[in-house]
Amino acid sequence: MIINKKLGNIQNASGDNIDFLWLQWYETNKRILHKQTANGKNISLRFLNESPALEPGDILYKDETTTIVVDLLPTEAIVIKPSNMFEMASLSYEIGNKHLPLFYEKEILMLPYEAPFYKYLVAAGYTITIENKKLQKPLRTTVSPHSTTGGETLFSKIMKLTTDKK
Repeated sequence: MIINKKLGNIQNASGDNIDFLWLQWYETNKRILHKQTANGKNISLRFLNESPALEPGDILYKDETTTIVVDLLPTEAIVIKPSNMFEMASLSYEIGNKHLPLFYEKEILMLPYEAPFYKYLVAAGYTITIENKKLQKPLRTTVSPHSTTGGETLFSKIMKLTTDKK
C-alpha cells in the first residue's frame, strides 16, 4: 500500500479498528519510508513534495474496517528541567551549537541520549535524568544565533536579558 498524504489527525486513538504505524522520532520527517503496521500490513510512505512532519494521531489510511494511525515509540532520552531562564538559554545554546535535536514539552528539554553529551552535561553541573520518552515536539528555529558582523548575537542578547536586574 502506498500512502502519499495525511488524512487528518485524531486525538487519543483507540479501538478495534485502529492499526498503528509505530515510528521512531527520527522517522517522522522521512519523505520515503517502508514500514509495517502493528497488524502486519506493509506500507510505503511517499511524501515527494514536502516533508510529512508526522505526529502521533495522524491518519494515513481509512476504510470501513481499518484506520492506520501514526504513533511514536519511546526512546532513551536525556531529560533536563532548567531551574530558570538563564539555564534554559544556556542549555538551548549548548545543544543547538552541537546541532543536536532538541524537544520541548511542559517546561522540560529533551534530546535523544548521546553518551558524550550526557557526560558533558553532568560535568557542567546540570540536573538531568535519562528516561524513555516519546520525542514528539521538536524545538525549531529559523533564527541564526551566530554573528558575523562583530555585533551582539541572539544568544548574548538573551543572556543579557536574563541576567540584568531591574
